[in-house]
Amino acid sequence: MTTDTTGTAARDGEARRGGPADSPFVRACRREPGPHTPVWFMRQAGRSLPEYREIRANVPMLESCRRPELVTEITLQPVRRHGVDAAILFSDIVVPVAAAGIDLDIVPGTGPVVAEPVRTAADVERINPIGRDDVSYVDEAVRLLVAEMGDTPLIGFAGAPFTLASYLVEGGPSRTHAKTKALMYGDPELWHALCTRLADVTLAFLRVQVDAGVSAVQLFDSWAGALSEADYRRYVQPHSAYVLAGLADAGVPRIHFGVGTAELLGAMGEAGADVVGVDWRTPLDVATRRIGPDKAVQGNLDPAVLLAPWPVVEAAVRRILDEGRAAPGHVFNLGHGVLPETDPEVLTRVVALVHELSARPTA
Repeated sequence: MTTDTTGTAARDGEARRGGPADSPFVRACRREPGPHTPVWFMRQAGRSLPEYREIRANVPMLESCRRPELVTEITLQPVRRHGVDAAILFSDIVVPVAAAGIDLDIVPGTGPVVAEPVRTAADVERINPIGRDDVSYVDEAVRLLVAEMGDTPLIGFAGAPFTLASYLVEGGPSRTHAKTKALMYGDPELWHALCTRLADVTLAFLRVQVDAGVSAVQLFDSWAGALSEADYRRYVQPHSAYVLAGLADAGVPRIHFGVGTAELLGAMGEAGADVVGVDWRTPLDVATRRIGPDKAVQGNLDPAVLLAPWPVVEAAVRRILDEGRAAPGHVFNLGHGVLPETDPEVLTRVVALVHELSARPTA
């Protein structure tokens, strides 16, 4: 492995007596004080990194998610380069769905494409339960990473039932989620059967990661913002709550994130996570009032700001840190994923700036 000059090795002087569980990231998730505001970036494992593009050349996305040594290397790349406070497992939200027997592929430039979209009860029955043996490559990758990363925490993740259901019903990405909503409104019984099946798959997938040693998990409900609060509470929240409740005894922080969820933040917080991710549209102080005082927040720099001149980036980082002080715990992140055209050096500078501006005296 490449020598780490900017990541965990560069922070060896910080007190990490408790390992990952005592890291700034986990402490912030638990609303405990730490030496600085921790920072990591969604989609940091790849996307903008030239070393990622090189190692992924000619390897299809799903195949790359099933190679533990490749997953390990890609996951570690942003930790080495940027010095982020946590790594997120390199994977994709449809990995457990594929393991559950759904015929799909991740098409470059498009995203997940499902061969036979879900339309009937028989289609729901095709989604099989999964266990560790079905995703043994994920179990192995997590164990390799935990052994390699030392005090730096690893975040596991999965897609939430609504977002997975949307991909399966639409047959791929959608701007309107029209087929998803048509099924949801038109056949609630089938809708809840589908989400119940997906919630079991999601919980099992996260359990594999927790048992293998991740220090936190994030539940991505990327498309939940397409719904009203009333529809979210009726059709979505119970299934996300089931997944999060199933991890209540896991001993790791649970993060819940969606895009366009300003009006859903309170309901998402009620679903049971310890941390609520906030996209860039809602200031963190406003989000905190909506979520409540018993949750940490994560976010929420607009990824497009990273393409602007550095003084603009710096001003935005300062603003978000100021807004984040209203929360009982703050994990600095983007409001969605890193854009592929982002200069990696800017990400590195953001990490250093967050650490510098938020540094606190330690006992």
